[in-house]
Amino acid sequence: MALTRKLLKGMGLTDEQVDTIIEAHTDTVDGLKADVAKYRPDAERLPGVQKELDDLRAAGDGGYKDRYEKEHSAFESYKADITAKESRAAKEKAVRAYFEDKRVTGANLEIAMRGVGEEMAALELEDGKIKDTKALDALLEGAYKGLIATSQTQGANPPAPPVTPPGGSYTAEQIRGMSAAEINANWDGIKASLNQKGA
Repeated sequence: MALTRKLLKGMGLTDEQVDTIIEAHTDTVDGLKADVAKYRPDAERLPGVQKELDDLRAAGDGGYKDRYEKEHSAFESYKADITAKESRAAKEKAVRAYFEDKRVTGANLEIAMRGVGEEMAALELEDGKIKDTKALDALLEGAYKGLIATSQTQGANPPAPPVTPPGGSYTAEQIRGMSAAEINANWDGIKASLNQKGA
């Protein structure tokens, strides 16, 4: 039912009261009309927006979730691979230092490093050093025993003394003046002296 002057006068209101009520009612209706005009374009767009939303839901995420999962998995795999390579390099360095400390060097060290893969993979490091060397110790006491270098201390090799004729060299006059005992005692020197003269 509409609010009219006739209705208000029928309620026993004065003209002033009717004017005040009509004026207040008009202000309220004008405000509501302004709000309707303001929200009408949004309300008219709502069916189109709802259709877009329904279409997007039907289409899914366009495969973005799958692509994200694939890229994330590849990245995690790459990180794990890098970590494994760094860990292997650190273990290899520690095992190499361990073997060198145990006098496994040169070509023997390379042979030892090629054959220690399983033991090296099981090792744990702490500050770059091997925590427990039992597995490597067992190898050195067993299969790798022959790879340990043994060192022997050898004295200096003295040079041979110069060869000089014993007793020096003698002249014919000196030999004639010798007794038989002196000749026997200096025989090697006398013989050398005679050979030099013969040359």
